[in-house]
Amino acid sequence: MLRSTADHARAQQRLIAVTAAAVRREWDSIGSDFDGGWLRVGPRIVALMTAAQIGAARDGSAYVGQALAEQRITSTPSGAVNVSALTGAYSVDGQLVGDLDSTLYGAVVHARSGLAESLGDRLARGRSWLDMMTVTQVGDAGRAATGVGIAARPRIRYVRMVNPGCCQRCAVLAGKASKDIAFPRHPGCLCRAVPTGDGSTHGLVEAIEPGDVRDLTKAQRQAIADGADMNQVINSHRVYVSREGIYTPARNGMTTTEGTTRRGIAGKRLGAEPKGRAQRLSPEGVYATARNREEALVLLKQHGYLI
Repeated sequence: MLRSTADHARAQQRLIAVTAAAVRREWDSIGSDFDGGWLRVGPRIVALMTAAQIGAARDGSAYVGQALAEQRITSTPSGAVNVSALTGAYSVDGQLVGDLDSTLYGAVVHARSGLAESLGDRLARGRSWLDMMTVTQVGDAGRAATGVGIAARPRIRYVRMVNPGCCQRCAVLAGKASKDIAFPRHPGCLCRAVPTGDGSTHGLVEAIEPGDVRDLTKAQRQAIADGADMNQVINSHRVYVSREGIYTPARNGMTTTEGTTRRGIAGKRLGAEPKGRAQRLSPEGVYATARNREEALVLLKQHGYLI
């Protein structure tokens, strides 16, 4: 890993931690009258978050040049990153969709929603939501500035750095290179972009191991322990966002359509018909079907998890 990348990641994490602690202190003083209390603490919380975004964006912009210099890559930017355009706003999946002032009132909404037996419980609900917002909104400002800084330089792309303790969605993107300015991420995502040129990306980021992925199922971990390719296992559990905003596993948990076209690994092995899809077992389906480990290994190979 580049020294500049490690330094940048630590600086961003410290900024987020300090900001989250300050936001919590303000929130905890709101009192039982949420609307009246928000008139007092809300502006201070917005100011704290905005200041942290400005710091994160400035650092994210400067980091691009530092990372390229460490790699001895020269690329003159066509312009400077406009930090003010990336701060004071609320983002969803990296897209700016509103202002922080109105959005952060969501802490009050969350505190009032759901079942809670005491004021302390309601404060905890709002505090948890603000923690997530701090991680996401401050982090997004830094990542957005890095993305703009990369896009402003010719022949520069980025490699995705994924932190241990990541989710499955991020794990399969670890180390992937992209020339797009877009940096797909979800609320609470801690991934970062490592700027680089068109050459080799070997050693830029650390590999993600199964133990680094926090939400693998028992069957997924067993399949990987039996020799299955981690990305194939994870892709079989690709998730969707329902109308209710809930992430749901593919199919019924036993089968999946991921990788089952004629060009997919599983599709080739299962004999998918032209313009059709084969029926592919998920790791859960494999272990529910197999009578012993030998059969499980055969099915893992047949369904494209062992390659």
